Parts: sequence; C-alpha cells; structure tokens
Amino acid sequence: MRRFHAQRLAIPLPEDPLAVAKAWLSQAFAEEVQPNPNAMVLASADLKGQPSARVVLCKDIILPAGIVVFFTNYESHKGRELSINPRAAAVFHWDNLHRQVRVEGVVVKSPAQESDEYFASRPWQSRIGAWASQQSRPVGSREELVEALRTTGKRFTPAPVGPDVTHADDQPKHVEVPRPPHWGGFQLWAEAVELWVEGDYRIHDRARWVRTLAPNPDGTTFNPTPWRAQRLQP
Repeated sequence: MRRFHAQRLAIPLPEDPLAVAKAWLSQAFAEEVQPNPNAMVLASADLKGQPSARVVLCKDIILPAGIVVFFTNYESHKGRELSINPRAAAVFHWDNLHRQVRVEGVVVKSPAQESDEYFASRPWQSRIGAWASQQSRPVGSREELVEALRTTGKRFTPAPVGPDVTHADDQPKHVEVPRPPHWGGFQLWAEAVELWVEGDYRIHDRARWVRTLAPNPDGTTFNPTPWRAQRLQP
C-alpha cells in the first residue's frame, strides 16, 4: 500500500474554502505537478437534464466573492447549455498533491472588460482562431478548418496564418485582433465547495461548504451569505 503524508484540512475548518482552493492551485503551479495545473472538468446540462462534461482552464479564482473564471466560445456546446441552464459544476484534481476541489453554483457572463483584457493577453494566432472556429459545429475536413483560419487571418494580418506558423520569427510584431462578440468569460459563482485530501487506506479528509446567493438588481452579481461548513465521511 502506497503511503504518503498530505496536509489535512485545518481544525476548525477554514472559513473560506475557495481561499484554500486558490492556495492549492498556486502550489500546483509552483510545483509543476502537471502540464496544466489549472485544468478543471466543467459539467453543464441542457433543459432536459442531459449532462455533458469537458476540461477547461480556470483563469482565476476571485476572492472574497467566491468566483471561478473560465473563457470560451459562447456559441459552443457548453456556451449554449450555460445560456439556457446557467448552472454548472467543476472539479480540480491534483493527483500528485493528493487533493481535489469540487465547485457547484450559478454561472453568469464575465464583464466585457474582463473578457477584453484576457483576450488581448492571448497569442495572436489564438485570437484569430477564436474568430475562425465555429466551436462545436461540424466541419467537412481538417483542410476546411485550416482554410477558414487562413481566410480569417487575412482580415487582421498579411502574415501566413495556420498550423504551420509556429516560430516567434514568423509572427508580426503587432497585430490588432479585437475580441469577437461570441467569445468571452464565464463566472461560476460558488454555492457549494467540497475540499478533499487523500488519506491512507481510503480514509480521506473531506468537507463541504454551502452558502446562498441572493441576486443583486444588476442581474450579474450576487450577495452571498457566509459559508457553512461540515465534515463528511470519506
């Protein structure tokens, strides 16, 4: 039986579970435990309750509001589901740290400024790709997708655009590519968070926090109650 020593959840339990999650995320980056330490499984569902899940990248955990931020094409499968059923669940799992975080809550679109700032930080090829790709829609062939990428790229730069552009020397010094209206961020406002620390012989350390979100008049932010915590059996 493999044995290890993982940090346990504090006694008493921390007041803010997402502060712990953010610290764990920072540690995962610092220790380079996997290629994308901010990878998380995001689950959504349609109006019939049919679930779907995929891996996305968490770009921020906003404290003290308790928000998990990710970015995507709003017209993608997940974007369409979140627009009609704005609830989601997310899971971070860092096997080498013996830790897991589960988040459940309400999803709203990020403020335009937040989406603009993140989009501007992306490589110019990725920004062009956001314009060219009709994410989740069928495509006839790989060649058709590449041609759409090159055609779209001509709107913004005379340089060649496509999978063959891989080196820094091939990149224009400055390319203006604005954020497309169908692309941006989502904010997952947590209503429930579960922290899990692996234990020897399957005796894990596990706790769940819940709170209530009262919508503010703006329709995009919430006034949360304090977290209520409870330990759970493994």
